[in-house]
Amino acid sequence: MASHSVPNYLAGPYVQRLAHLRKDEARLRAALADPRTLFVPVWRTHSLVTLAAQSVTAGFITGTQQLGAVDLSQLTLLGEFRGQLAFAVELPADPSPPLLISGAEFRDLRTIAGELPRDEAGLLAYARAMLLWRDRHRYCGRCGSLTIPVQGGHVLECTDPTCVTQLFPRIDPAVIVLITDGERVLLGRQASWPEGRYSTIAGFVEPGESLEDAVIREVREETGVEVAEVEYHSSQPWPFPSSLMLGFTAFAATTAIDLMDEELEDARWLTRAQIAAGEVALPTSHSISFRLIEDWYDSAAQRPLREEPGARLWTAPPR
Repeated sequence: MASHSVPNYLAGPYVQRLAHLRKDEARLRAALADPRTLFVPVWRTHSLVTLAAQSVTAGFITGTQQLGAVDLSQLTLLGEFRGQLAFAVELPADPSPPLLISGAEFRDLRTIAGELPRDEAGLLAYARAMLLWRDRHRYCGRCGSLTIPVQGGHVLECTDPTCVTQLFPRIDPAVIVLITDGERVLLGRQASWPEGRYSTIAGFVEPGESLEDAVIREVREETGVEVAEVEYHSSQPWPFPSSLMLGFTAFAATTAIDLMDEELEDARWLTRAQIAAGEVALPTSHSISFRLIEDWYDSAAQRPLREEPGARLWTAPPR
């Protein structure tokens, strides 16, 4: 049912990570003086983008003049992007964002990612995730001392010489699943979502739990439905704030709905005809949730989901 020829949005080989350069401080310092080096600024988790009438592009900075004085401790090496070294840089969390590029604004990447070129969206997501991790680990979780970034910003090291604990980037694995009984899919909505929004079932993996066990448990807890034939589909980095979405499909062994843990306000079975008619608003097209629904829908539909005139998607806030 799944087609994996194109990676999910925010995934794919958009950057050469060059892990071997992270310990090469001489090479990294030389990059600061190279006018071709790219800097990806992040202000209060927001990404710099240039908004035009027909397009949205990443707001990259070349050279350090616009950023002021920077040193390696402020930078995180992302790797090589379009033939140039690229660094993420966290800007001071001042009340107002700095003006770096004419016509560019700092925006929440979650609302704008689907409008960006795929490789730029991936790079901005990578930068956001790394800087958020650094911000949340400014102190050692073992002794409480300050940490400092080393190895190109990919390791945080405790400054207490009796501790020197090293911290590495962490992600939160979450499962997301398309459940079908053959002719229908099971979608749910949270009470906090705007009216009409529905999505596939998802939840975080717990310690000591396999991915398949997490799928079975989450579906049972949230909907009361028992599933079988759990199969891996694809994955998507989702740095909002730090998740890795692991997509699955599963066949429903039972179909009665019982919102057991009250995490969902509603869950319902939907046919292709109901989806095509816009009975519910589907997730944005750059999400793995949409791709799961789309692959199921297109496997037995006369017209692709993206071409259905009546189908509805979640709408992002206006620019």
